[in-house]
Amino acid sequence: MPQKSADNFPLIAAIDLGSNSFHMVMAKADHGEIRILERLGDKVQLAAGINEERLLSEEAMQRGLDCLRRFAQLTASLPEGAVRIVGTNALREARNRAEFISRAEEILGHPVEVISGREEARLIYLGVSHSIADTPGKRLVADIGGGSTEFIIGQRFEPLLRESLQMGCVSYTQRFFKDGKITPARYAQAYTAARLELMGIEHALQRIGWEEAVGASGTIKAIGLTIKGAGLGIGEVNKEGLAWLKRKVFKIGDAEKLDLDGIKTDRRGIFPAGLAILEAIFDACDIETMSHSEGALREGVLYDLLGRHQHEDVRERTLSALMERYHVDLEQAARVEAKALEAFEQVAESWQLDDDWYRERLIWGARVHELGLDIAHYQYHKHGAYLVEHSDLAGFSRLDQQMLALLVRGHRRNIPKDKLAEFGKEGIKLVRLCVLLRFAILFHHIRSTQEMPKVVLKANEHKLEYHFPEGWLEANPLTQADFTQEAEWLKRVGIELSVH
Repeated sequence: MPQKSADNFPLIAAIDLGSNSFHMVMAKADHGEIRILERLGDKVQLAAGINEERLLSEEAMQRGLDCLRRFAQLTASLPEGAVRIVGTNALREARNRAEFISRAEEILGHPVEVISGREEARLIYLGVSHSIADTPGKRLVADIGGGSTEFIIGQRFEPLLRESLQMGCVSYTQRFFKDGKITPARYAQAYTAARLELMGIEHALQRIGWEEAVGASGTIKAIGLTIKGAGLGIGEVNKEGLAWLKRKVFKIGDAEKLDLDGIKTDRRGIFPAGLAILEAIFDACDIETMSHSEGALREGVLYDLLGRHQHEDVRERTLSALMERYHVDLEQAARVEAKALEAFEQVAESWQLDDDWYRERLIWGARVHELGLDIAHYQYHKHGAYLVEHSDLAGFSRLDQQMLALLVRGHRRNIPKDKLAEFGKEGIKLVRLCVLLRFAILFHHIRSTQEMPKVVLKANEHKLEYHFPEGWLEANPLTQADFTQEAEWLKRVGIELSVH
């Protein structure tokens, strides 16, 4: 697929809609590296606005939207594709996230993606690995966020293990320190809850092992600076410093009175919860010392964005690995992809698909439409859709996976019209992508390597025509029968198909 060169984007930006803070970085792309030009951030504490029904309050939404209005002044002039906006745990959890996302996109003028915990971990590691010394050994990276904590073991620029746990400094503050009072009993509850979360991944972490531990969050940085202020380190977190800091926090007893070096006023409220989580991580992983990296999620998003424009798209590697794992017939996938693109070029303008975004999704659908055959032939399109939607696919947002899953689900028999309708106007265009994918699959039903004829496609909003060379369909009755049946399926989604 042709992609825009990074040279077309002299400026790129990443926005991280975190559970505690919203952050934006703007950078200049230069020979595969990024030079940060601007950093903005605000303690929005989105996670604190989620109630027991998992609904974001209007007040929390407004805090976030007010912050994004400031960011929008810098991103408004940047072209499509130069800005990537990712939402993390609070938006993963909030049932009414669609409302917030819609309002955010209206302000920013760029799409917002909600990413999975493991995708967040991958991007964090990418940011860290580009921000610290390129040593050959394995490293453990931990990032304590507002609603989740990510763990990655990697070597150089490649993550080997990615995990995300449901514990964060904002959510634990809400559970254990809501009124700001700090007691040994409350702290012990928070610590124990974190240890219980960690039990599920301790063995996997220890089995792979690591040579150094790196922290990549504001919480870990603040703890390191506080320890440094006491003369017990030079900015790293160590066991002696943690023990001293815990005693100090107990003695003060009130989060608002934590007037210590390294703790900004707006971080005081969530500091005890972050400390309890970090102590649990040190004990569970038997860590002696942890350094800090300035690079994290938003820097990782920038490098990932840069890679997409320099033909190093991690999504390509992800789909290749998925196809290999489920033994996809690569020759058939390539035939279907080529024919689907040939059809796409003919109708893209009349069907309003004239954007690389649609072309990209059609390519992905063609490559993975037969994934489910490795499970069972019966209803394999449903098996494939399930695998696409629920696998951890590096580089893909949740929305990417849902849309791709629906393409796979709709590549044969019924097109899931109701599910696609949930995407509004985009749903109509996804139906059209489904139709083009189905055309290519039916055309290559017999999986032949022989040269196939050129078919002319003509389309308007509710009508599609296929024009085959004269006499070809009569000479290929199986294909003729396939397209006769296809006309019946397409009637159900409001498309009149005529085959000539």
